[in-house]
Amino acid sequence: MRLILALATGLCEVNLMRAEQPPDSVHTRAASDREQFIVFNISATAPAPVFQEVAREFKPIAGRPLRVGLGAVFSYLRHSPEQLRGALEEFLKLAQLHSIPVVVQLDGEQWMEARPDLWNWWDPKAPGFNPSNRFNVEWSGWQPEDAVRIGWRNWGHILRVLPPPNLMSPAYRTACHAEMNRLVPVIVDWWHALPADQRGLLIGVKVGWESSIGVNAWYYPGGNQLAAQPPALDPTNGLRGSLVPDRGMAQIGYAAVTTAGLRRSGHITESDLAEVVRLHLEDLSRRAAELGLPRDKLFTHAGGWKDDELLYGSAVNGFSCPGWSFYRHADDPHQDTAVQRALARCSAPYWAAVEWLYRGTNSVESWTRSMGKAFVDPRCRFLCMYNWENVGKNPVAREAVRRMLDSSQPVR
Repeated sequence: MRLILALATGLCEVNLMRAEQPPDSVHTRAASDREQFIVFNISATAPAPVFQEVAREFKPIAGRPLRVGLGAVFSYLRHSPEQLRGALEEFLKLAQLHSIPVVVQLDGEQWMEARPDLWNWWDPKAPGFNPSNRFNVEWSGWQPEDAVRIGWRNWGHILRVLPPPNLMSPAYRTACHAEMNRLVPVIVDWWHALPADQRGLLIGVKVGWESSIGVNAWYYPGGNQLAAQPPALDPTNGLRGSLVPDRGMAQIGYAAVTTAGLRRSGHITESDLAEVVRLHLEDLSRRAAELGLPRDKLFTHAGGWKDDELLYGSAVNGFSCPGWSFYRHADDPHQDTAVQRALARCSAPYWAAVEWLYRGTNSVESWTRSMGKAFVDPRCRFLCMYNWENVGKNPVAREAVRRMLDSSQPVR
């Protein structure tokens, strides 16, 4: 990928050119693999007991294409490299020990606590301070002076988070690449070392985590001033996902749009933000592919909160299989017209419901019907339930998974 750096205005501009596409042989090889997976995402639980419980309860049925797997998120800018590598190695070891297929989710967007050298541009008394870090975070206007120092997120409740990264910042991209250079070879080496009868334990690696701008880290008007006040004084109004591009909040994205060379003035458009996310996911996918992951083992995760919004298309690139979150359309992904439009132009061997939760009538029939509507498409590689900590406590959901395993048709 070519990085074109322009310093004429003191801003570092990155033009991520459309990457050369990988050969179609990967698609041909993967298309014959008919296995599909129901995956439970482990969020806040020690993994060993979950592997033990899943191994006891959801045993694979010989000859059937549907299996149960486990997933976990590894936020590589949240922990030290040593901590994260140890956690990843433990996760993979448990997968082999219990013969449970896994999805490894690599995140460099949602949590960045371990890298204040990327985002602390305002506090000289705190670690990582550098005024130039304002180029690594998002802006609420067209100038570096508009850099934000805080964001807000609603994952069950509204909480304060670090300033969202400038997804096109060269320093940020270098940091992501450095961590992927450490982690992806661990996964690839583990996969290649597996005995032949366990090579299917790697469902895939996912890059991105509802990748977007101004959603999972939005910015209230006057947010920098709010940062100096107690959180109890923060606004309580939430995001309005259907109002693109600002989602009903103060518009951000200026830093990434500027750095990518898309525009330097005027109004940010929905297309601008979708293109930034596409470049971001394509770059991560290419890096993972260069490190040894074939297309059928690599998935993206783009956001999408408005019917037919352009962001859905950002999940598609030539190095990976696309993935999306399904909440509103968890009962039938085929009703998500933006996803279907993206799939119609996608040559990837698979796609995935990389974050999924059915929230309708809590009956076994409703759960099984909803899962079945995803898996009726043979290209749907896996459905990842968020999260084990909630779904695992629901006996109805667990029974539905057992019925899905029992009723899946043998491979002929």
